[in-house]
Amino acid sequence: MTTRRTSTTGAIDRSGRQAPTGSGRVRALLFFVLLAAAVVAIRLADLQIFDVERWRAAAADQHSVSAELVPDRGEVYFREGDSVYPAAVNREYPLLFLVPGEMDNIPAAAAALSGIVGVPEDEIRSKCANLRSQFVPIKRKLSDDEASRIETLGLAGVHLRTEKYRYYSGGDLASQVVGFVSPGEPGQGDVGRYGIESWFDEKLRGRSGQVEQMRDAAGRWISTDDRVMVPAEKGPDVVLTIDHVIQHEAEVILRDSVEKFAGDGGSIVVMEPSTGRILAMASNPSFDPNEYGKVDDYARFMNPTVSVNYEPGSTMKPITMAIGIDEGKVEPETAFDDPCSVSVSGYVLHNAEEKCYGKTDMYGVLNDSINTGVIHVESLVGNARFADRLAQFGFGKRTGIDLPAELPGNTRNLSETRRDIQFYTASFGQGVTTTPLQLITAYGALANHGILMKPRIVSKYVYEDGREEVVEPEEIRQVVSPETAEKMGKMLEDVVLRGHGKRAAVPGYRVGGKTGTAQVAKEGGGGYEEGLSIGSFVGYAPIADPKFVVLTKVDNPKNVEWAESSAAPMFGAMMKFLLSYAKVPTTEPIPGSE
Repeated sequence: MTTRRTSTTGAIDRSGRQAPTGSGRVRALLFFVLLAAAVVAIRLADLQIFDVERWRAAAADQHSVSAELVPDRGEVYFREGDSVYPAAVNREYPLLFLVPGEMDNIPAAAAALSGIVGVPEDEIRSKCANLRSQFVPIKRKLSDDEASRIETLGLAGVHLRTEKYRYYSGGDLASQVVGFVSPGEPGQGDVGRYGIESWFDEKLRGRSGQVEQMRDAAGRWISTDDRVMVPAEKGPDVVLTIDHVIQHEAEVILRDSVEKFAGDGGSIVVMEPSTGRILAMASNPSFDPNEYGKVDDYARFMNPTVSVNYEPGSTMKPITMAIGIDEGKVEPETAFDDPCSVSVSGYVLHNAEEKCYGKTDMYGVLNDSINTGVIHVESLVGNARFADRLAQFGFGKRTGIDLPAELPGNTRNLSETRRDIQFYTASFGQGVTTTPLQLITAYGALANHGILMKPRIVSKYVYEDGREEVVEPEEIRQVVSPETAEKMGKMLEDVVLRGHGKRAAVPGYRVGGKTGTAQVAKEGGGGYEEGLSIGSFVGYAPIADPKFVVLTKVDNPKNVEWAESSAAPMFGAMMKFLLSYAKVPTTEPIPGSE
């Protein structure tokens, strides 16, 4: 019998290759196990050593909650004597919301609530259609009476909670100065729009805080002291230089005057010449920032005292005269023989109503507002020097006040063309533009011994910790000598005593100023609008020691022709109030009081 022997070294498969033995399979398996272990070890090293911070943060995200703490917005205040008056503050209002699933009788609740908050019953019922909803807002900014009546109902599923909103205590008082806030882009929160709210938006917002606390796998808060919290920092409060009482009176005088003279609008600005503080900045028409959404004409949001250019007309003549005196070309008593008209570059420039005044002096030039007289002064100064001196007064440049959208005015034609006619018309305030703020700042220099001050709208910042940051007065430059400024004070006083400014007088005080009736340039250039004009008056008092500079302006008055009949009496009423309010002693006898 033949015995079959089995090889111990392996077997031959059908292809003729030797099949792996049992020990070979073990070695192969061991190799793959070691390879897998090496891969795992390398990955663990990557996770635990090289990428540990990323995965630690990811783990923290699963077990902690981080929330942003929104700060209160800084508030805005007017001055009121030595105290302050709220202009823009944060106020809590009740919000009415419903939880439909908790309500016993939705139709009955809708009927009861509708009678209180004025929302239609069917609208309330429609909003409650989804019984799983946990928050159905019905009305925001409830009145105290509405909230009280809702609480009295005691209805299930009817809830109140408070929300913070910006509230403007003065309504439309100085609304173009203050501005308003409205919702921004998603996640941005409220954003300042126009005025102080816009200019100081980032500052008023304050600094956001953050709180981070642990939670378990189910999302529940874990009671622990291991919590990181950075408190929110409220924005600083901004105290304006505007006096609440003066602003209110300015707006009353302005509103009454615009109505009386059938004007399209107007402005009043009050400045303290020694500091540049703006005590009032009123514009008409205005708006109520609490209801900004009801305004159809967005132009009402703009502040025309800084954002609208206009040709100043004869209120520019004292500036031309001051330059001529300071350059040594004329004196107040310098004689002048009126030629009645001036021919230049193919044009003939006349006095108003083509009047001719004969022999006079520089006092007479301002008193009678003689165009040919200031043309004479400008020609003595010279075009290049005249343009330089206007720039020193601030014309053609922004004043730098802390308000948005300030315009620089336009004096470019004095540097680009160098044609005599451009300088001649500029000498009496046509062909160049300014803003009311620029013009009153220039007059402020005449009232302040020739020193130009930067106009200020902010008095101080008050921080949450009680710290105060006071905004100090800022001198820009000496634009004319103190002697020139003194002479100009006397000349402007003469305009009120004997010239076209008589209706600006205030009994018992030495008052000076100048009228201006300017044409309105056509949009896009090419002449002036037929029948449109701007009446203005700028001046200061008391002349020996000016406390206030005031600009009054009426846009397109329809039942008076000249500023002496519109803007001058506005000025007189405003200045009379100011001197009385500040208890400034009289400087002259009051007629009829003896």
